[in-house]
Amino acid sequence: MTLFENRYRTHDLGLLLLRIGIGVMFTIHGYPKLMGGPEQWTQVGGAMKSVGINFAPAFWGFLAALAEAVGGQLLALGLFFRLACGLMFGTMLMATLMHLTSGDDFNSYSHALESAILFLSLLFIGPGRLSLDQVMFAPRRRLY
Repeated sequence: MTLFENRYRTHDLGLLLLRIGIGVMFTIHGYPKLMGGPEQWTQVGGAMKSVGINFAPAFWGFLAALAEAVGGQLLALGLFFRLACGLMFGTMLMATLMHLTSGDDFNSYSHALESAILFLSLLFIGPGRLSLDQVMFAPRRRLY
């Protein structure tokens, strides 16, 4: 039955659509945080208290906003893909921990947890052939 056939030929197209969709959404979510200035960064960076890091909340908030805004763009382009996924995984893991330690219910932290799982999975999967990483850093052919 054709519905259940392996579609390895469309694997890279699926990754491209996933990268663009998730990347654009994270850019849209991260840009207002990035443009919010030190007050917004301090509020976002306050999540680090949940793991015992109490210094420089504006710095941590800026890094989180930067990871979302710029990381989303890098994800969509497939450029420095694994670095972007790693940074966004860390950001979403911290968001999940912040909600958990605040005593929030599952609906409050489920999106951050799902995003963390997504970025960890993409870190292992890679960007696919339809990415700038593939164009700029094409793997060398192995002779063995």
